[in-house]
Amino acid sequence: MVLLHVLFEHAVGYALLALKEVEEISLLQPQVEESVLNLGKFNNVVRLVAFCPFSSSQVALENANAVSEGVVHEDLRLLLETYLPSKKKKVLLGVGDPKIGAAIQEELGYNCQTGGVIAEILRGVRLHFHNLVKGLTDLSACKAQLGLGHSYSRAKVKFNVNRVDNMIIQSISLLDQLDKDINTFSMRVREWYGYHFPELVKIINDNATYCRLAQVIGNRRELNEEKLEKLEELTMDGAKAKAILDASRSSMGMDISAIDLINIESFSSRVVSLSEYRQSLHTYLRSKMSQVAPSLSALIGEAVGARLIAHAGSLTNLAKYPASTVQILGAEKALFRALKTRGNTPKYGLIFHSTFIGRAAAKNKGRISRYLANKCSIASRIDCFSEVPTSVFGEKLREQVEERLSFYETGEIPRKNLDVMKEAMVEAEEAAAEITRKLEKQEKKRLKKEKKRLAALALASSENSSSTPEECEEASEKPKKKKKKQKPQEVPQENGMEDPSTSFSKPKKKKSFSKEELMSSDPEETTGSPSLPKRKKSSPKEETVNDPEEAGNRSVSKKKRKFSKEEPVSSGPEEATSSKSSSKKKKKFRKEAQED
Repeated sequence: MVLLHVLFEHAVGYALLALKEVEEISLLQPQVEESVLNLGKFNNVVRLVAFCPFSSSQVALENANAVSEGVVHEDLRLLLETYLPSKKKKVLLGVGDPKIGAAIQEELGYNCQTGGVIAEILRGVRLHFHNLVKGLTDLSACKAQLGLGHSYSRAKVKFNVNRVDNMIIQSISLLDQLDKDINTFSMRVREWYGYHFPELVKIINDNATYCRLAQVIGNRRELNEEKLEKLEELTMDGAKAKAILDASRSSMGMDISAIDLINIESFSSRVVSLSEYRQSLHTYLRSKMSQVAPSLSALIGEAVGARLIAHAGSLTNLAKYPASTVQILGAEKALFRALKTRGNTPKYGLIFHSTFIGRAAAKNKGRISRYLANKCSIASRIDCFSEVPTSVFGEKLREQVEERLSFYETGEIPRKNLDVMKEAMVEAEEAAAEITRKLEKQEKKRLKKEKKRLAALALASSENSSSTPEECEEASEKPKKKKKKQKPQEVPQENGMEDPSTSFSKPKKKKSFSKEELMSSDPEETTGSPSLPKRKKSSPKEETVNDPEEAGNRSVSKKKRKFSKEEPVSSGPEEATSSKSSSKKKKKFRKEAQED
């Protein structure tokens, strides 16, 4: 007996449902249709076997894309392999989409069925799904469907921003509208300013130049030889500038007031600005066409190619059209009128604006338009589906059209299409390699700059971290140097009468002094000097005032001064203790000598 299961894809997850025997269900199709609307009867037909919810909206979007493309996702594979019976021949799986059914049958080996009673059962499941799954409400199911629908639509609209054709459609539409508006406004300026200077209309034909001249001339009675150079600059013709000057002197126009002239000049400036914007828009359109459709623009021109894309709706739609449709694209009205009246159908549509059809003879216009439409169809397909956009194929196709034109005129046999395409393939590969090299070089430069920037940041951070302890050491060394300079002035005060607190605290610091002070402080080296008895006399007084500890400290400080003069580099702690003991011995000998 074959077991029938139904796979239902929802925004919240996959659901696998089991039904009664296949024969019974297929025989009772009218009863199934009636039971779909009744939940109680529908529960007797369908039973929920398993429900696999999606963990996040991103996972739901991935599964929706996989189902739409006919690919079996890992979540779906795990659900089917887990809950379907192991004997695949006894299982019949009902699915709503034939593409996903074929993928399941190919990858997993389960027989799949679509249409018939399966569609009715899926309709019932969709209606009662929130009642079949525990914990799912109708409101939450609707929210999940809405969110998945938005994300799915957003994902389908992904495109390459450098090759988007929507901007071309808007640009060519705006360009055509600007042409109409500029012509209308220019005619208004011609009519308005013609009351004052009617002869200017016959001399100048270009609309934008006429508006600029209306701004410059203003009142024709004020036009003189000084403005001749400006007129030559605008008209780019000395004869025309001289003719304007002569016509202004003998004009039949009416006089004009200052307020009217101000309004005419203001309106002329608007028309001039519109014409300048039209030129910049045309430049923008050419750059976009070279990015999106380089072959088509090289073959037929930027304006005509953009009109073909705009009329088709997109470059992809244009690439899908056959050459016969491209030939009469834009002449639909004439085509249907000819079909209705059984007249002659049009030979060309928008491609009539290309230069090739205008250059051909009257009897060859239909032939060259058919040939040109064929090449335009090839160029649009190359632009739409090529990975690296290049204009090589468009240039080769243009050469073929030129050869065909010369063949119609002179009978010279053109090259074969196969030979031309082989040459184009070789040149296209070289151009693609050159573009790839440029892109790689730009990427290397970018990575090099990024590496240098990161290295500079790392070096700056390391310098900041390492400079903090060094700055502290330098800050601690600076006050020491200042105190060393101030110490020689304080030495005579130590030999004189001084407070015990100051005399006790100062000798503890290691300082460097001059030779004279060191010699005067050492009694053994200065035995023959006259100042020695005075110091000997003052030393007992200091000893009586100070404690023995102060005397020892003072002797230690004197010895330290001597060592700092003889050995600038400070010794270790052992040398410091030895120097203290030697200074004490010398002090004892000095006291004994004074007592004697």
